[in-house]
Amino acid sequence: MKYLRRLLWFIASRLFVAVLVLSLLVVSFYYAMNLTNIQIVIKDGMARRAQVIMMDGSRSELTKYFQQSFLDHDAALLAAQSGTSPYQDYTIRGIDHRIETGFFWVWPWDTGVRVDAVERIPSIDGRIKGNKAEEAVNQRGAAALYPPAWQSAKYRVALVKENGQWRIRSLTLIENLTD
Repeated sequence: MKYLRRLLWFIASRLFVAVLVLSLLVVSFYYAMNLTNIQIVIKDGMARRAQVIMMDGSRSELTKYFQQSFLDHDAALLAAQSGTSPYQDYTIRGIDHRIETGFFWVWPWDTGVRVDAVERIPSIDGRIKGNKAEEAVNQRGAAALYPPAWQSAKYRVALVKENGQWRIRSLTLIENLTD
């Protein structure tokens, strides 16, 4: 009986360690998968949003990254759609979009997460449209030939997991940054 008890204890302790290691591997895998997906959604979604605002892009592609309720109420997107964007009179050929995300933790079973992200666009390649150039130079000087700088900002990005995909639910401005 003594040997049977030792054998069972030996098997149980090894089984417990194996289950613990396996559980740690599974949690690590899902954390890494969610972390990567969230960072891609934030980076690509915010870059696409900036392109739509500056370059009159298709708003329909934003539904891959944002919830429709956010798109319906985003002031910058609404301004671009209504023609009151400061980039309306410019032809933008390209942007240098940068996002830095802070540390966040997401469990495999979480369906929502908040991430602090800093968005910057240090350079915008573009010029004013030809027929507006003379008027803009007369009103605002030679600097009006080039698009206005993008306001760098720190946001709190709230994401939700819908049907297995992460989408941005809201962007809350924490502070405007001066570069």
